[in-house]
Amino acid sequence: MRMSKTLAEVRTLKVNRYIIIDNEPCKIVDYSTSKPGKHGEAKARLVAIGIFDNQKRSIVHPVTHKVSVPMINKGTAQVISMTETEVQLMDMDTYEMFTVGMPEALKEKIRAGENVQYIEALGRKMITRA
Repeated sequence: MRMSKTLAEVRTLKVNRYIIIDNEPCKIVDYSTSKPGKHGEAKARLVAIGIFDNQKRSIVHPVTHKVSVPMINKGTAQVISMTETEVQLMDMDTYEMFTVGMPEALKEKIRAGENVQYIEALGRKMITRA
């Protein structure tokens, strides 16, 4: 079984990297740090947007705090069949078959027999490009 997440210190994170907030994989869109106080350490404020639900989330932690970082897998798959709400795909590398939800934004571009790009994180998959 593949690892789905690892730990990283907050200070090592950057914009456009990924983090897990509230058990949701998110892409970091803003990162800022404050100066250390008299008896404390510097704090970092992270603002991130959920990959699967597009919700904005923010957290504040000391820069030495460890947070979970998801393992993001990107792949190419062929569209086998599709309905109004779901798309059946076959991974082009492993030939594994799986079903994902039909993304509203790409509904017009997805065609049976064509290849699409998808992203996988924490056991969930989503089409990103047609």
